[in-house]
Amino acid sequence: MNASTAAPGITSASIAIAGSGGAGVMTAGTMLLDAAARAGLYGLMVRTSGPQIRGGEAAALLRFGARELNNLDDRFDLLIAVDWQNLHRFHDEIPLDKRSVIVGDPDQGDLPEVYAATGARHVAVPMKSIAKSIAGSWPNMIALGLASGALGLPFETVAATIEHNMKKKARDALAASIEAARAGHAKGTELPAAIATPAVSDAHGKRWLITGNEAAGYGALRGGVRFVAAYPITPATELLEWMAPALTEVGGTLLQAEDELASINMAIGASYGGVPSLTATAGPGLSLMTEALGLAVAAEVPVVVVDVMRGGPSTGIPAKSEQSDVSIATSGLHGDAPRVVVAPNSIADCLTTTQWAVHLAETMQTPAIVLSDQFFGQTRAVIDRPADVHFTGARVTATANAEPYRRYAETPNGVSPMAIPGTAGCAYTADGLEHNERGIPSSQAKDHLRQLAKRERKIAQPDYGERWADIEGDAPFVVLTFGSTTGAAREAIARARAEGIAARLVSMRLIAPARPQEFAQALAGVERLLIVEQNHGAQFHRYLRSVYELPRNVRSLAQPGPLPIRPAEIHRAIVEWAREPGRSA
Repeated sequence: MNASTAAPGITSASIAIAGSGGAGVMTAGTMLLDAAARAGLYGLMVRTSGPQIRGGEAAALLRFGARELNNLDDRFDLLIAVDWQNLHRFHDEIPLDKRSVIVGDPDQGDLPEVYAATGARHVAVPMKSIAKSIAGSWPNMIALGLASGALGLPFETVAATIEHNMKKKARDALAASIEAARAGHAKGTELPAAIATPAVSDAHGKRWLITGNEAAGYGALRGGVRFVAAYPITPATELLEWMAPALTEVGGTLLQAEDELASINMAIGASYGGVPSLTATAGPGLSLMTEALGLAVAAEVPVVVVDVMRGGPSTGIPAKSEQSDVSIATSGLHGDAPRVVVAPNSIADCLTTTQWAVHLAETMQTPAIVLSDQFFGQTRAVIDRPADVHFTGARVTATANAEPYRRYAETPNGVSPMAIPGTAGCAYTADGLEHNERGIPSSQAKDHLRQLAKRERKIAQPDYGERWADIEGDAPFVVLTFGSTTGAAREAIARARAEGIAARLVSMRLIAPARPQEFAQALAGVERLLIVEQNHGAQFHRYLRSVYELPRNVRSLAQPGPLPIRPAEIHRAIVEWAREPGRSA
């Protein structure tokens, strides 16, 4: 089984390890990724589970390569099923073909028809029986050995990984796990056709093994966040779990609130008190936070909300990814309520973009929403260590006895000094009522107009620099996207290039406010524009139409979750449209 070639210079191998709840497939997948990293490979692991979230069937979806990866491939080379309990539910998420190999335990049931129909070669390995023959071992360690053997990883690396991850276990349990993995490794190397290990370069520098949620949390700390209030919600909870101990190391605090309404208001209150603050949530929580975000806009209190998007509407599909919060993030507040909306376009970028969001919120005294998603948030990946980025500028604060203190004074850039409570001579009222420059409630038209213009001006005027979008290539065919679809789009463009079809990638990081001049420059010379997003209603496309002048020839590739948009789908859309004889969209 040769490693799949996604594009020229991109060679990768894809493995899925699946089983029922409690089978330990996530443990096996995590250790496999760790071992591959130790061997010099890059890779990522996507967690997927059934509707139960915990306790039901689960699968670890892994991809390995010689360079950083940010998306899954079109197909899997190898599926290892510890058992078959309800794994038919993952059939669409684990695409197989005649080149694929399925390894299953004959004592755990027959191969489901949906997998047999793929034409993949089926190999029986009695994982449970082998594990029983090794006292104290478990079938998931057999599966780990099978996968690592098929991938061509040195067993010494696998053993070192097991020892590192199980160092707190009893010596007998550790020895049994290593012996079980060794037995599986031997069988993995004997599979009908082994996966070709992608070539490893020794040129890489220091690398991290991290999730997007962890990266976002670290970016928040680097940005200066020292207070977090949040209510646990899938798939954002891990961000909060990571930040809880990390905040204590820098003198910060994390408080678990009773619900999302309390958490956003606590964050706004802490920020009003002078402490850069953040909350993290998913779509249902963001819906509950909209009233408080309007308060932050009106009172000009900086706050950051990391929205780890998931399938919707309502509670939707909690453990699956979907870019379906674009509309609520950009337009979900009543009245004219400008706010900043940014979106990371890689797992590593979750760090830098969240750090940037803190900077923007603080310097502009406004809410900033970070649109991550379940794919980024819960995917663990081997990445190059992100560069240290330092943003200049911070919150403008008032000096004592600045008479007469005007909290909402009109300024050329729309940002006026914010008094920290207790600053002598700078008392003011901060609430959601419209007000004059002193903060005194006012219903006069002139005050309302001035404050509306001031709040709009402070986020519209700044120079966001080149960070607003990543632009790659200079072809008249443009693929425009954002967030987690960027990796698949980049790979699809590379495949099209190999067929003689050039395309330009524009991945927007700054979703709001609109940047008409920069947007026009990014699309200069465009003849055909393909907008790619993961939601059903083409929310990103509709938002772009509302704030920008789009070219005449525009097509939308909008596909809802829970399945990711794969490179082949984008590649097909590029090639088919590029080969049409000059017809308008």
